[in-house]
Amino acid sequence: MKITYNWLKEYCDFRLSPEGLSEVLTDAGFVVAGMRATPGGDHVLEIEVTSNRPDCLGVIGIAREVAALTRNPLKLPPLRYNAGKKAVEVKVTVEEPELCPRYTARVIRGVKIGPSPAWLQQRLEAVGLRPINNVVDVTNYVLMEWSQPLHAFDLDRLGGKEIIVRRALSGERLVTIDGAKLDLNPEVLVIADASRPVALAGVMGGRDTEVDEGTCNILLESARFGPATVRRMARRFGLKTESSYRFERGVDIEGVDLASRRATALILELAGGEAAKDSVDVKTKVGARHAVPLRLTRLNAVLGTNLEEKVVRDILCRLGFEIKGGKRGVLEVNVPSFRGDVA
Repeated sequence: MKITYNWLKEYCDFRLSPEGLSEVLTDAGFVVAGMRATPGGDHVLEIEVTSNRPDCLGVIGIAREVAALTRNPLKLPPLRYNAGKKAVEVKVTVEEPELCPRYTARVIRGVKIGPSPAWLQQRLEAVGLRPINNVVDVTNYVLMEWSQPLHAFDLDRLGGKEIIVRRALSGERLVTIDGAKLDLNPEVLVIADASRPVALAGVMGGRDTEVDEGTCNILLESARFGPATVRRMARRFGLKTESSYRFERGVDIEGVDLASRRATALILELAGGEAAKDSVDVKTKVGARHAVPLRLTRLNAVLGTNLEEKVVRDILCRLGFEIKGGKRGVLEVNVPSFRGDVA
């Protein structure tokens, strides 16, 4: 996971040098395997993130940890945007809810496709991504920010203005954005329009509906796809992407809509247009917070510490957990949806 020092500071105003930050993260279990300076005065840190912490495959996840470690507040980016009066006018059907427990769609009309501003291009290049255009770059930027993949379709190229999340039919084919020609079968989960597959779910979009210089209206997809399903498809077709890497490890079901709102706000800022007044949100699984009892004696025995209850409460709250009462010596801790590693 590559992250830049200045990008991280936008969400947590800590007072560590790049070298000091590297040391703090490494001591906390996020080993900084390398660091380099950029021509613009920034620093790129390469952080080793264990497979059970997909929430830290985004800048905000690392910022949350740094905020807790340095006792500084976490500052999330703005998610609000001004919507227009026109309805979304897109139908979304999820035929495989077990493989896609949440799918959101937002429509933005009248965008002007062009190069992204220099700051966005430089930030993407610093973390190893190639700038393409303002809309696509925003989806990649938010992916790296929230650890939530997104995809923008050219709305006018979607047959029937319809999205169907379904299994592919035998004999169907898909040409991906990078030109790969895929022969599909019912073991493959696709995003389809009214007549054909237009994307390999969670892995890569199709060439026929990609956003290019002729695009005027877009449909912004943000979803959660089953990790095992995405892993099988990525391996079968030899397609390893930033999106599939995160879906394979599990994305936060509540972060699906947050990232969509963030991307919509940025697209309106950088590409203009007007967002539909509503959105489509097909959610078959609620990301309810579950409570875990935490015995203080057990905690201290395992860690070899002597932490008092008030200290434990402070640490957990700074990490995004909620304390919901409990009896003497035992805390009832509500686990946030982005911490899928805690059960």
